[in-house]
Amino acid sequence: MKIIFMGTPDFSVGTLEALIKAGHEVTLAVTQPDKPKGRGKSMQFPPVKEAAKAHGIEVYQPVKVREEACIEHLKSYEADIIVVVAFGQILPKEILAMPKYGCVNVHASLLPKYRGAAPIQWAVINGEQITGVTTMRMDEGLDTGDIIMREEVALTPGETGGSLFERLAQTGAELCVRTLTAIENGTARYTPQDDDLATHTKMIKKQLGQIDWKKAAEELERLIRGLNPWPSAYTHLNGKTLKIWKASVQGQPEDVHMEPGTVCEVTKDSLLVQTGQGLLRLLEVQLEGKKRMTVDAFLRGCSVQMGCRLGKE
Repeated sequence: MKIIFMGTPDFSVGTLEALIKAGHEVTLAVTQPDKPKGRGKSMQFPPVKEAAKAHGIEVYQPVKVREEACIEHLKSYEADIIVVVAFGQILPKEILAMPKYGCVNVHASLLPKYRGAAPIQWAVINGEQITGVTTMRMDEGLDTGDIIMREEVALTPGETGGSLFERLAQTGAELCVRTLTAIENGTARYTPQDDDLATHTKMIKKQLGQIDWKKAAEELERLIRGLNPWPSAYTHLNGKTLKIWKASVQGQPEDVHMEPGTVCEVTKDSLLVQTGQGLLRLLEVQLEGKKRMTVDAFLRGCSVQMGCRLGKE
C-alpha cells in the first residue's frame, strides 16, 4: 500500500522499518520538529526522521498538523492509508478521513485499558501482569477508535519501562504489518471499544520519580522499574539527588521498625531502607554528579551509616 507514516520517538521506528521491509511504499514520513538537546542546545532529529532519511524517504515536520497548509500537503500524496505510531499530535477529521483506508494507530496497551500517554511505564508502575499492543482505526477521540487487532505481552518479574518499551515496539511493528495485510485483503474486523472498561493514563513527569518513603516497598520497587530509564526514581542523600535504578522488596522483621526513609541496615553491597510497609533494599544507585553504579561500588566512595535519613533535601 501507499503509506504516509506519522511518528516521532524510537518506539515508532520499528514499525516504519517493518512496513518498508514488508514491501509497502512509504511515500512520506511526518514527524515532530527538530528540538535542541544537551548543553550545547544543538538541534537533534527525531528518531523517525533519522530512520526515514536513511531510507531516502521524504520527511515533513509541521508545527501543527491542523493547519490548512499541512492538510493540503498530506492530501497531495494520495496515500491509501496513514499509519500513526506515537506521533505526538491529535489529528483533525480532515486528515482522518483523507486516505482510502483511513488512519491506523499502533497503541502500546490493550485498549480500552490505558488510553492516553505513557501506557508502557504505567503498566509496570501499576504492577500489571499482562499488557500488549492494539491496532485501531482512528477517530477524533483520544485512543477511542475501533480495535482491529491486539497482541498480549506478559511482563517479566524484573521488567523495566525500558525493557517493556523494546518488546512492545517489536510486537507493535509485527502487528501493524499483519493489520495492513488484513485491511488490504478485506479480512480486517473492526470492534468498537467498550467505553465502560476504559482507563486513562497521565503523562510521565520528572516529579513523579520523587520517592515518598511512606508508601509500601512493593509500590516503590515498581515505580523504580517503571521509570527506568526515564525519568528515573530518586530521593535525596545529604542534600544531593540520589537516583535509584534497582531495588528489591524485603519483608518487615518484627524487631525492626523505623521512620520511613531511614537506612536500617548497611551491608557491603546494599542499603536497606524502611518504607511505610516493608523494607526496600537498594542495589543500584547514582549520586548527583556521579555515574550509575552498584551499591557496593557506591559505598566504597560514600559513607552511609545506619539511621541515616533519605528524602530530605
